[in-house]
Amino acid sequence: MRTMTIFRSGFLAASIIALSSGSALADYELNILHINDLHSRIEAINKFDSTCSAEEEGKGECFGGVARLKAAIDAQRQALSGKNVLLLNAGDNFQGSLFYTTYKGAAEAEFLNLMKFDAMTVGNHEFDDSEDGLAAFLDKVQFPVVTANVAAGASSKLGDRIKPFIVLDQGGQKIGIVGAVANDTAELSSPGPNVLIGDDVADITAAIGELKKQGVNKIIALTHVGYPRDLAAIAKIPDVDVVVGGHTNTFLSNTSDKAEGPYPTLVDNPGGYKVPVVQAGAYTKYLGDLKVVFDDAGVVKEASGEPILIDSKIKPDEAVLARIKELSGPIEELKNKIVAESSAPIDGSRETCRAAECAMGNLVTDAILDRTKDQGISIAITNGGGLRASIDGGPVSMGEVISVLPFQNTVATFQLKGSDLVAALENGLSQIEEGAGRFPQVSGLKYSFDKSKPAGSRVVSVEVKEGDAFVPLDPAKTYGVVSNNYMRSGGDGYSVFAKSGQNAYDFGPNLELVVADYLAAHQPYKPYTDGRITEVASAAMAGNETKPTTSTDTAAKSTEGAATTSDAASGTITTEAKPETSTDTTAKSATEGAATTTEAAATAGGKHVIARGDTLWDLAKAAYGDGTLWRKIAEANGNPRPRALHVGNELSIPTK
Repeated sequence: MRTMTIFRSGFLAASIIALSSGSALADYELNILHINDLHSRIEAINKFDSTCSAEEEGKGECFGGVARLKAAIDAQRQALSGKNVLLLNAGDNFQGSLFYTTYKGAAEAEFLNLMKFDAMTVGNHEFDDSEDGLAAFLDKVQFPVVTANVAAGASSKLGDRIKPFIVLDQGGQKIGIVGAVANDTAELSSPGPNVLIGDDVADITAAIGELKKQGVNKIIALTHVGYPRDLAAIAKIPDVDVVVGGHTNTFLSNTSDKAEGPYPTLVDNPGGYKVPVVQAGAYTKYLGDLKVVFDDAGVVKEASGEPILIDSKIKPDEAVLARIKELSGPIEELKNKIVAESSAPIDGSRETCRAAECAMGNLVTDAILDRTKDQGISIAITNGGGLRASIDGGPVSMGEVISVLPFQNTVATFQLKGSDLVAALENGLSQIEEGAGRFPQVSGLKYSFDKSKPAGSRVVSVEVKEGDAFVPLDPAKTYGVVSNNYMRSGGDGYSVFAKSGQNAYDFGPNLELVVADYLAAHQPYKPYTDGRITEVASAAMAGNETKPTTSTDTAAKSTEGAATTSDAASGTITTEAKPETSTDTTAKSATEGAATTTEAAATAGGKHVIARGDTLWDLAKAAYGDGTLWRKIAEANGNPRPRALHVGNELSIPTK
């Protein structure tokens, strides 16, 4: 155990001091530069995470891109000249732009080689084109790839090129780097039958055992499992010293109110020491910059740093820019083709689409439902994680649409019982806390949920559209459903689609083409949300149980106060509350216990119960007449994340 290692090393050091006039070994400093979730952002991005235009570049509004990233890495290496420096990549370099669509990882490999990474772990998206795509990438990269829980079979094209760990020599010290990818990669992507994904904790632990046999006492876990998993499990593995992560695109900082936690986040390890955990956002917008100081026993005694913002102040590497221009030639015509116009920005942000109804989710589900409505399809569902960018207002290019939907998924149709639809929604709502991509965006359907309930029992109400009205979903009825081929085949945990879907057809048109056609037919497109997905207050917040709109027997609505025994798999909802009519429950439950308007409730010196759609800006405008004073409200309430205001919670509105 680490505690014994610390004791023995300390005893040995004390003995050396006692027996000689020399001093103990000096502390060892290691500087770790790192990125994660590149997602093929070869070109610079704008504030919507889409490709930055020449006009935006001229205004200094662009971030990242590999030319700026390389320049930032070179500059930081120069600043740390003479010190021990590692450059690490925490995976998901594939998918996200036309460069991946066109070159299938070759462009990413070329630019990562130029940056001279010391090690990389694979992300789940590295398997999006099966093991074939990853094998081609491995053929090209010139740095080691380490992922302990990837096991390639004898017939796999990956061979032995993905190692569980490596040992690097830095300044005369051995540094062990052990990798891991998300345990559910087989659900999230397509590794295929020749590649097995093991357990991250068990396989990292086994790799550490081998590292210790080699005398390595400084161990970095390079993971693509997500920030919550890093905190809850990886950082608590005995003898892990540092965790450099990816997968959840988490931005950590000590200075920004948009950060999800401090950089680094320190976690107590059972060995009696603290483990720094870091992640650096996504899309090349930040370069992680962590300084770690180890004591003689290989235990971290100091960890500090802050991500470097890769903004317009960093001049892009000219040689890389020239190569990007050369590679962009074959795709420029397609990328620049204007397909439609939007009257306002279409929000496809990760923060919104993985936790609530979002405008991009409505666009995509409306589009695929419209394309298939003459096939007996009445319900559309797509995964929020499949929406990879927002689109700004004005002309919409094909390149922007592909940035939103980069995976070349096809429209898939099938029939499904109502009870299985509820089970699918429960799956989609099961990992909200982790920001998982399975969150369900829908059309032709309304649902409400209570995320304070355990996973598997969060659905409160489900209604389906029949004609111009919404009626309670019938668990026994079979509905026509449209999704994408990834979800239909069980991706993102939607195994119920694969197992219970009938008459499936996975070979419809590409999702991005359907959305482009829909935008063109409805231009100027007007982005919107309409309350089709609502989060209700928990029973403790609301003071009573929430009201259902889904039941096996709608006649029960006439029995006031009747209890209904239920089961999510059967499509019924447990409740002790009085049911209401199907057409008004969803809208009412979203604001139950809350004021009906922001203006009426947000009063300086008072309290405000959060209703759906509230923002700190709007509350400040209502209370003080000035939205820019939103930080006053934030500071009075523990600085909640501006996009994570939970319906039913109470805010204090301080005096001006």
